[in-house]
Amino acid sequence: MIELSRRTLLSGGLAACALSMPTFAAARPVIALPPDVAQRDAATVMAVRTSSPVVAMTFDDGPHPRLTPVLLDMLKARGLRATFYLIGNRCVTWPDIVRRIADEGHEIGNHSWSHPDLSRRSDEAAMDEIDRTTDTIFKITGRPPVTFRPPYGAFTRRQRMVLYKARNLPTILWSVDPQDWRRPGASVVSSRILNGSRPGAIILSHDIQSGTVKAMPATLDGLTQRGLKFGTVSQMMGWPLWQDRHFRRVNAQG
Repeated sequence: MIELSRRTLLSGGLAACALSMPTFAAARPVIALPPDVAQRDAATVMAVRTSSPVVAMTFDDGPHPRLTPVLLDMLKARGLRATFYLIGNRCVTWPDIVRRIADEGHEIGNHSWSHPDLSRRSDEAAMDEIDRTTDTIFKITGRPPVTFRPPYGAFTRRQRMVLYKARNLPTILWSVDPQDWRRPGASVVSSRILNGSRPGAIILSHDIQSGTVKAMPATLDGLTQRGLKFGTVSQMMGWPLWQDRHFRRVNAQG
């Protein structure tokens, strides 16, 4: 496991609509902000208070072998950085894409090993999902994730505090949700993001959805035309660029 070098007091943000996720099998929980996020704490982030015109574009559930490289090409052509919340077992399958994400200046966050509903798991099982993913990303890129996003947003306040105290990982949620999993079409996804984004926004999207990737040129260019800039999640929170940080490996506890 990895010990991170610093903590920061983070601000809570806005609410979002609930939705279900069709990408994963069986009886799927809905994607929604946890019901207890009204209580602000250092462990939970939905948006960042900032006077700078910056937003964080985030992509969940990758890497995808075809769509993620297309998205990376778009970001590279525009000189933009994003944050990718990756699933551990997919990182093992496509490590070259994981390395490319890191090498091109994007941040990689932890999105669990197998995308379960962690709110229904024991602390030990939830930590195992997170630790396995952190260790895998560290082995591939040489650095660990410094933030965590729970699958479906399903992570209780108690779990968020346990994770923050044990691993120094804040839980990153979102303030803009285009509900792209519903496949409403690229123009709708783009419109929802453009209409909902404000400085400090954390934008939820999925790079495993072809409609989302098709929506990105208009979305990225539209946000830029409005004067908004793009930063990674931890950059927007005031941390150094992920690629410039130094970490030391220690034994996991708890």
